[in-house]
Amino acid sequence: MFPTMARPPRFEYPGAVYHVMARGDGGKPIFMGKEDHESFLYWLERVCTSHGWRVHAWVLMGNHFHLLLETPEANLVSGMRMLLGTFGKAWNIRRQRRGHVFQGRYKAVPVAGEAAADAHYFKCVADYIHLNPARAGLAGGDHGKLADYPWSSLRHYAKRNSPPWQPMGRVLEAFQLSQDRRGRSSYLSWLEARAAEHGGKINEEAMDALRRGWYLGEEGFKDKLLALYDKATNRISRKSSHAGEAVREHGRSEAERMVSVLAKELGFPTKPEELMQLRKSDSRKVVCAALIKSRTAVANDWIAQRLAMGHPASMSQLVNRLRQNPKAARQLKKLEKTLKPKD
Repeated sequence: MFPTMARPPRFEYPGAVYHVMARGDGGKPIFMGKEDHESFLYWLERVCTSHGWRVHAWVLMGNHFHLLLETPEANLVSGMRMLLGTFGKAWNIRRQRRGHVFQGRYKAVPVAGEAAADAHYFKCVADYIHLNPARAGLAGGDHGKLADYPWSSLRHYAKRNSPPWQPMGRVLEAFQLSQDRRGRSSYLSWLEARAAEHGGKINEEAMDALRRGWYLGEEGFKDKLLALYDKATNRISRKSSHAGEAVREHGRSEAERMVSVLAKELGFPTKPEELMQLRKSDSRKVVCAALIKSRTAVANDWIAQRLAMGHPASMSQLVNRLRQNPKAARQLKKLEKTLKPKD
């Protein structure tokens, strides 16, 4: 029996796999056009880059999204805060509004996904996600090919052009298929047939598992999660955890590397005492802050202090104004290429 509480805790541990879902506030649409879809994928890629995430399956529907997400580091919470926060701000700016974009707390259900374990539950989630457009009557069967739905990871299986953060191997391996063209074609054909013949329906056993609640796996997996819960509740402070410190250290290390690279590219000093001689709103500082915010999970106060930009709120305002400038957006995109670590 799960411990009695107002809401389930977030289970964070290295190598965790989750079925992540979030819905628009009040059930209202959040993906209303190409720009909204592309914006979400843009920020998802940034979080995957900064947090090392792997997204094995994803789909964007009108008023919600699904991710089959793996976190090599224990950083689900900081990554989701960054993803929903940055996407939500951009969504509101485009519509000149304020307020919540997503409804309440996102759902993140741990999935038994260890390589040596039975892949049954991992397959259930991948199925559920990839067949979502068929169940909604948007693709598959009489509505065209399921793989032609533009806002799903399935489209990459046909063209073998998935981004680095969306590996296809683990899904194919779960279905005991090779990663070559034959394996991908078999996977696509199987899903297309289910979409055409059954409208993308999932069998009752799988649906029962998906509806179960707070985890997807066998009893042994549940015991592992409960042990993690017991360990978490015995900590004096969540912030003092080894995993939390490791995540913060990873972000600070990457942010320092970015400062060094951008300083050479843009021509500004890196020493704190020299940065203090520049204006807090120096355009080079603002560009650097914007890129650090989009590519790492470090806190605003760290960025503001490191770049000598004054109060964190003021720094955030400068970054937000920069992002609304079309010319600046092109500059940021160009500079991002210089930030990719060399092999």
